[in-house]
Amino acid sequence: MLTLTPKGELICPADEIFDSTAILAQLSEAFENIQDNAARRNETVRILRDAQKAGRKTIADAFAKRPFDARPLTRSYTYLTDGLVCTAMQVASTYLHPLATPTQGEKIAVLAVGGYGRGEMAPASDVDLLFLTPYKITAWAESVIESMLYMLWDLRLKVGHSSRTIKDCLRLGTEDFTIRTAMLEQRYLAGDAALAEELDDRLKTELFKGSERQFIEAKLQERDERHHKQGERYMVEPNVKEGKGGLRDLQSLYWIAKYIYGVQDVAELVPLGLFEPEEFNTFVEAEEFLWAVRSHLHLVTGRATEQLTFDLQVEVADRMGYEDRAGRRAVEVFMQRYFREATRVGELTRIFLTKLEASHVKGAALLERIFRRRPRVKAGYKVVHGRLDVADAKKFLCDKLNLLRLFEEGLRTGMLIHPDAMRLVTANLSLIDDDMRQNKEAQRIFLDLMLKHGNPERALRRMNELGVLSAFLPEFEHIVAMMQFNMYHSYTVDEHTIQTIVNLAQIERGELVESLPLASSILKRGVNRKVLYVALLLHDIAKGRPEDHSILGAQIARKVAPRLGLNKSDSETVEWLVRYHLLMSDMAQKRDISDPRTVRDFAKAVKTVKRLDLLTVLTVCDIRGVGPNTWNNWKATLLRALHAETKRALETGMEDLNRANRGAEAKKALRSALDDWSKADLKAETGRHYAPYWQGLNLSTHIEFAKMLRALEQSGDPGAMEIHLHPDDDRDATRACFAMADHPGIFARIAGALALVGANVVDARSYTTKDGYVTDAFWIQDAEGHPFEASRLPRLTQMIQKTLKGEVVARDALKSRDKIKKRERAFNVPTHIIFDNDGSEIYTIIEVDTRDRPGLLYDLTRTLAAANVYIANAVIATYGEQVVDTFYVKDMFGLKYHSESKQRGLETKLRKAITEGAERAIS
Repeated sequence: MLTLTPKGELICPADEIFDSTAILAQLSEAFENIQDNAARRNETVRILRDAQKAGRKTIADAFAKRPFDARPLTRSYTYLTDGLVCTAMQVASTYLHPLATPTQGEKIAVLAVGGYGRGEMAPASDVDLLFLTPYKITAWAESVIESMLYMLWDLRLKVGHSSRTIKDCLRLGTEDFTIRTAMLEQRYLAGDAALAEELDDRLKTELFKGSERQFIEAKLQERDERHHKQGERYMVEPNVKEGKGGLRDLQSLYWIAKYIYGVQDVAELVPLGLFEPEEFNTFVEAEEFLWAVRSHLHLVTGRATEQLTFDLQVEVADRMGYEDRAGRRAVEVFMQRYFREATRVGELTRIFLTKLEASHVKGAALLERIFRRRPRVKAGYKVVHGRLDVADAKKFLCDKLNLLRLFEEGLRTGMLIHPDAMRLVTANLSLIDDDMRQNKEAQRIFLDLMLKHGNPERALRRMNELGVLSAFLPEFEHIVAMMQFNMYHSYTVDEHTIQTIVNLAQIERGELVESLPLASSILKRGVNRKVLYVALLLHDIAKGRPEDHSILGAQIARKVAPRLGLNKSDSETVEWLVRYHLLMSDMAQKRDISDPRTVRDFAKAVKTVKRLDLLTVLTVCDIRGVGPNTWNNWKATLLRALHAETKRALETGMEDLNRANRGAEAKKALRSALDDWSKADLKAETGRHYAPYWQGLNLSTHIEFAKMLRALEQSGDPGAMEIHLHPDDDRDATRACFAMADHPGIFARIAGALALVGANVVDARSYTTKDGYVTDAFWIQDAEGHPFEASRLPRLTQMIQKTLKGEVVARDALKSRDKIKKRERAFNVPTHIIFDNDGSEIYTIIEVDTRDRPGLLYDLTRTLAAANVYIANAVIATYGEQVVDTFYVKDMFGLKYHSESKQRGLETKLRKAITEGAERAIS
């Protein structure tokens, strides 16, 4: 007889998941007419497969109606699996390999271990089994196990199995903590119950007892290694199982509790005093939410997927019933909840480990390792296990400013704050009221946390996790754990804000002089630090609302800066910095900074060198705070050039910017670089180019083109072309120079040829000479955003040449390559096209902001060429899946596009090219 008992509430009635009585009756009836073992096994698999299919469908349908009820769901999958495993065991031992008189050695117990043993199964979890025998395995036991496994494998279950004696279990458990953890969660399923009970007793007395400290240290080390591998809790594509603040962290707590206290359920930790009742509720909520997310992930993909990738975030949010809210997509609301739960898991882990520490179970060395000597603490504090704690909670709470002073003392002593003190703070956040926010001393302490101790991020991150930052700055609450659903930002908004401050502190400490010479020198000369830190803290405060976050953020900054104790003038500067915190980045990355108008407009906006310096440092910290790989030499070069040109314009006057001045300087530099050329050749070279050429390129590119044009003339072949690819390490790119006789559409053909070889264009300039040549310079990077390796350049040159000669047709060849990856399809990137006739003196600027893909630039330039638009240069700025392609153009008569009807006509053609290309890319 097979009796299954659920371990708690299921997501639907048990007999709808697996009706063991009906299934055994079906089997017994089928076996009456079948004697052959192989046929009996096949029939068992057929009946169980139907039951499995029906059970899984019932569970999934019930979960779709109750998408947050993860506990009943995991129990239901466990119940279904128990039914399948126990039935297979019954068939194998009773029907396939019956034993009339079993000997003492012919006993077997089947145990569930690991997550399955704990009774927690996601839809695609592994089924880990332990086959336990009293002595060395007998032929009968081997046959039973083999038949059972074949049936389970035929049911497509992912079975992990081992066959061991009790002695084996104790020996292997001593050597390996992973095996020991799996044993900790063994649960009897079928077979000899007495044997299973003996294992349980002997594990407790012979393996677990006395090795508690060792086990805890192993688990904590495992956790640290896991976190290191998975990355920060705030990474925007988190691993639900293994990531920081994920399920494995909660399981580690449970394992440690079970190992030391023998508890069967986390609820038992409350009477033991390890958790307060509300902390236990937090545990249950976090666990339920994370299990729900993980289960939806498995159901969406049909396999054990643990990484919450962008495309899956959208599907899971939808399945869990999240909806769009003002200014935010449903997926962003869902992910904010995810990150907040992950933060709570971190807090619970801390609280639990402190309590263990208090009972001297956790090795003191692990904590004391960092603290060789005990720093002296101020009155009202004490040191517990090397951490800063509050001496008397009652006294501490008498002065609400202590809620901030605690963090100041932590930074002053360099000590970590004791979780008991953190608990005290969290429980009394209501003390932080308007009265305290207006308090001069509170404002001083808060600013000192950022300005005085050299590592503001430690205080800010801890204050953020404990809710102090949002209590003192209520405007910050909105962006806590807020995710921006795009590929550009690697962190949540609050973590990005802290990362920008980390960058500023590093520059101040002189740690980034080599990689950030400009920002380092600005800080060395001296700037208003208070303004910079407050501006960084507030720069993204209005993210995730329907309005423009720069405009709304500036309005918020106007109120917040004085409340933080800043004077009128400093508050105005903070407001200006928040309002224009994207201006320099946009100017540098989306405009041609060799165009005098760009610098002139930017200089007019910043007005003073002081503001220019502040904005430069803020921009650098902001870009570097977006993610680990966002900053590169290309961006550094652009910002340095814009800063230098603007500073020069502000200090010596705008007339310094005119093209004639620049052109004369550039020609002079070229003459001295080519001092071995004849006067006649030099005159021809300096006379053949129009003014923009001299301003738009640097000296090394001028030299390159001079040599290429001379080679073309000497060849005497009107169809000849010169292609030179050269690493430009200063800019983290490869410079590709093209010189040939001018003909329409050449820019587009080069763009197509480059797309075909997998090159991403970051900047492009096209100039025609007075004598009928075209000189095009493109700066390109590989798919990883780096220059191409020098060894690849000859082959690239060859492939580009083939395309330009027409041997390969770019349009056809690109079809198979111009694709968008599946995980990137979930992003909505609306297309915006802007025509700007003020940003340049001689060109119309067309800015196309849309979804990036490999063939986009080729499609756009081909469309412009077909409409007889002359492209002077293109500036390309990529932000994850979004790209802004800016073209400086003239019509066929050399004029700007002033007419609205012409602009509309061009926009329609560009939109059509984008739409057709996008459809092709996802087909």
